[in-house]
Amino acid sequence: MPLSQLNAQQMRGHAIFQASCSQCHDDRDSDALHGPSMLGVFKQQYLPSGAPANDDRVRVVILEGHGMMPAINLDSQDTQDLIAYLHTL
Repeated sequence: MPLSQLNAQQMRGHAIFQASCSQCHDDRDSDALHGPSMLGVFKQQYLPSGAPANDDRVRVVILEGHGMMPAINLDSQDTQDLIAYLHTL
C-alpha cells in the first residue's frame, strides 16, 4: 500500500518501523537485509520462524525477540501502531 494511503495509526507504525526495524528488515522490497523482509508478512500463513502469522505471535516476537532478533522496547500503543503498519505490507 502506498504511504499516501495509510491512516494516522499506520503512519505512526511506519515511523516506528523506520526507527526500530528498518536497519534489519525491508518493508518495501522482498529482499532480506539482516532479517527477512516484512513485505507481505501477514499475507502468509506462517512467519519465517514457522510461527503463525498473527497479531499475537508478531507482538511476542517484537517485544521478546527471536533468534538473532533482539527484543524491541515499545509501549502498548507503539506496538499496536507497528502491527497496524505491518498489516499494510
